[in-house]
Amino acid sequence: MQKMSVLNRSTLLFPLALVLFEFSVYIANDMIQPGMVMVVREFGVDSAWIPTAMTAFLLGGALFPWLMGPLSDRVGRRPVMLGGALFFVLSCLATLVSTGIESFTVLRVLQGVGLCFISAVGYTTVQEAFEEKAAVKVMALMANVALIAPLVGPVVGAALIAVWPWRMTFALIAAVAAVALFGLWRKMPETLEHKTVELSLRSLKADYLALLKNRRFMSASLTIPLLALPLLGWIALSPVFLIEQAGMSPVEYGLWQFPVFGALITGNLVLVRITDRLPLGRSVLIGLVPLLSGMALMFAGCLFSSVPHYFIIAGISLMALAEGLSFAVLYRFALTSSGVSKGATAAAIGMVGMVVYVLGIEGFSRLHQHFGDAGFAAMALSVSLCYAWLARRVVARAMADRAEQGEAALEPQLAGQDA
Repeated sequence: MQKMSVLNRSTLLFPLALVLFEFSVYIANDMIQPGMVMVVREFGVDSAWIPTAMTAFLLGGALFPWLMGPLSDRVGRRPVMLGGALFFVLSCLATLVSTGIESFTVLRVLQGVGLCFISAVGYTTVQEAFEEKAAVKVMALMANVALIAPLVGPVVGAALIAVWPWRMTFALIAAVAAVALFGLWRKMPETLEHKTVELSLRSLKADYLALLKNRRFMSASLTIPLLALPLLGWIALSPVFLIEQAGMSPVEYGLWQFPVFGALITGNLVLVRITDRLPLGRSVLIGLVPLLSGMALMFAGCLFSSVPHYFIIAGISLMALAEGLSFAVLYRFALTSSGVSKGATAAAIGMVGMVVYVLGIEGFSRLHQHFGDAGFAAMALSVSLCYAWLARRVVARAMADRAEQGEAALEPQLAGQDA
């Protein structure tokens, strides 16, 4: 198929349907949290089951990305994505008739499986359907819509359960996902030209081993979680910083999230504006300035200030701005860093990220327990320095490759002019 290079109403309908599905999956986690007290109360179980809902959902997201990407390489992106969206809709509707906490938890796992289709299949299709710079801009725009979920999900969920039974939360989520499914059915292209139904454990093992041994792929894929780790550490520990230590109310806690996510959205919007003006990768290098400045500011504030939480917010906001400038570009570099099929590559990027996130968040938690805010800030600064070193190498290699490709494409034209 011919790749799309212009962003207009027609070409953006597929990404819009995809991001609507992504949004519905994310709010399936965020919207029900305020209603979990009512869930455990109806099923007559202990409140210890409340955090289990989120754990079960995330477990579902970790189960099958290793399979969905390679499966879409064999049978096509479109049938796997449509099947995944339909599965998610049905799993949400099934919650309407759940009869106990056990069946509810199983359904939470099944709903979490929807996460597997977003990056391993959906993002891959975007990268294949659009020209390189257009794909980067589409990914940046999609990220802004997806970021709304953690901000509005709990608020909408709380308002919904105030007037409706908690089960209606899942009816609303299913309705949104059904609209997304219809849009994907109408507008999602099939970007895989050569398909085969062959899928074996041997072929999967060969693909993933080839990626793990590919130093260029591993370097590029590691930049993504290293960049995002301080923000995830903030998300995990911000209730401790703001509510327990600073004595803020839950409303104040929510309001102080806006500078962080607002900076992330701003970074994505700036990336969209400058992508056509600069060589791909330059925005990552520009982002190193606010990233390292923010981490240094946060570390100094945690060491010397009596109100360290303000410095943490400022530092994480600057880091989020850098992430917005960099994520879509780094994802593109990682996806194109090997000759392995794109579905398997996208799945591997997700799995590498998952491992780093789990280890990193645990590290942030342990350091904060033993050394307080300074321990958190020290790890964030260290992780960001490692990222900066690795990102410069990855960007330099990717930009050099693209320069060589540009020269190679220009040579036949110059030869024709000489003749």
